[in-house]
Amino acid sequence: MDSIKFNHAYLQDAFSIAGPLEKEGKIRDFDLELDDYYYHEKTFELAEVKMQRVVIEQLLMKNHLIEKDIHYLIGGDLSNQISVSSYAARYYKIPFLGVYSACACFVEAVLLGAKLVDGRSKKRALVVTSSHNLNAEKQFRFPIEYGALKPKTTTFTATGCVGALICQEGKIRIEGATIGKVVDMGIQDATNMGAVMAPAAASVLYQHLQDFKRNVDDYDLILTGDLGSVGSALFREYLKRTYHISMMNHMDAATEIYKTEQDTYAGASGPVALPLVLFNLVLKSHRYQKILIIGTGSLHSPTFVNQKESIPAISHAVSLEVLS
Repeated sequence: MDSIKFNHAYLQDAFSIAGPLEKEGKIRDFDLELDDYYYHEKTFELAEVKMQRVVIEQLLMKNHLIEKDIHYLIGGDLSNQISVSSYAARYYKIPFLGVYSACACFVEAVLLGAKLVDGRSKKRALVVTSSHNLNAEKQFRFPIEYGALKPKTTTFTATGCVGALICQEGKIRIEGATIGKVVDMGIQDATNMGAVMAPAAASVLYQHLQDFKRNVDDYDLILTGDLGSVGSALFREYLKRTYHISMMNHMDAATEIYKTEQDTYAGASGPVALPLVLFNLVLKSHRYQKILIIGTGSLHSPTFVNQKESIPAISHAVSLEVLS
């Protein structure tokens, strides 16, 4: 099996920061909202580091914890071998695990945190992820100053940061997880990451349902990360044609962050997209009890893309149960 069952792992608390464009989008209830991309720092990279530090410190303060109360810090981001998470972690004397699944970092961090906490006396893990539009765009595409033309299949990197505290008690149970396999369909277009990631998301969903002997209707909501409008349509079509699965309970986080008039192409991208929507829209709506979150990541680098290599993708799934 590719799946793990958890007995005593819970999402106890979360804290979110939204960027300047994100706070003007569909969701208007973030814990902290930024007015500019620099966040009073000299560089965009340092601004993203600061976002992670603020999220970590807010979670500690809100839950009346100090550093030694956190047994594991797990973080990931898009910036040059997760340098933002590593630079943020240097301020804390907490055992650190850096993860990289591109935009699936948050879900990977949650499943690792749940595994480390599950069944261990009074252990706590803090997971954090972030993305910054002006960091990621210049790394994976072009700096915005270039004014490069983009097709409508392109997604727009979200700016923000989300952290979550995983403990052995709480109101949101981390019930199980499925670790995905790398999927490469031979696509070379880095401006169409939705198409790259859709088969990986379908693959891990199918595997999850097989391992746990469930169907899609066992969940009130299936929330994917950042497939965008193009990738979401391909995801549902691929599921139907390949695995004969149809569903009406799917939401993609990338399509829930921005308004249409904000002109963000196919929607949001970045590892922060899924947790921004999960904690600030889905859970606050109190409409869903059983939720499957599916992180989606395009594992390309500019070097391999420029060498005309195809783009691999990864997807992980975590099932959550909201307790009354």
